[in-house]
Amino acid sequence: MTERSGLALAVVDAAELGEEHRRVLRPGELLRDRDGRWRRLPRYFYEVPSWDTALETELTEHFALWEFMNVDVREHELLRVRWPRYVPCAISVLAAALELLRREVGTFVHIAANGGYRSPAHRLNEHASTHCWGTAANLYRVGDDWLDDQGTITRYNRIARRVMPGICTRAYGPGLGETDDHVHMDLGYVTVEPHGTAGEADPGGRDGNDGDGSGAA
Repeated sequence: MTERSGLALAVVDAAELGEEHRRVLRPGELLRDRDGRWRRLPRYFYEVPSWDTALETELTEHFALWEFMNVDVREHELLRVRWPRYVPCAISVLAAALELLRREVGTFVHIAANGGYRSPAHRLNEHASTHCWGTAANLYRVGDDWLDDQGTITRYNRIARRVMPGICTRAYGPGLGETDDHVHMDLGYVTVEPHGTAGEADPGGRDGNDGDGSGAA
């Protein structure tokens, strides 16, 4: 099923994509996080037909879609050089959160390559990384500040937690779950199911599309 989103991008149920895309995106599958907890991967994605579309699509006033899709050869070829490409619908929630940071600091906020959405097939992912949900960003620079020392990373972590309610940041350091060359921030394992999508199967056996179809929330 395909719907239109407010971004003029198609919203796609990845469970209905071809086998190759399903194998890479793994819609609705469970992955374990670092603590061994199961997390369910997103099912609904924006379909991005070309790099030009990614460049031209503004998620917020200061962030375009391409910034969250910039990857290198560690990403699966299907989501690196072939089109269309797919990004979870929650990417728009992440962009809205980063916009709050951008307005607070009053200067450019730069997302690193591989620092936005990464598929479960990306070679950097060894567990249920929030990057697979499209809800995590790695920032390498804010204005003239390079985020590669303890003082700068700690300062921007504090700003992020103050202006973005519920955001998670990583402490400075070389250890597991820490960072010493970027600021990591994420919203957790957020999934978005846009209006008009199929929804879950009804436990009573109905098809999930009953009702007046108004989409009222």
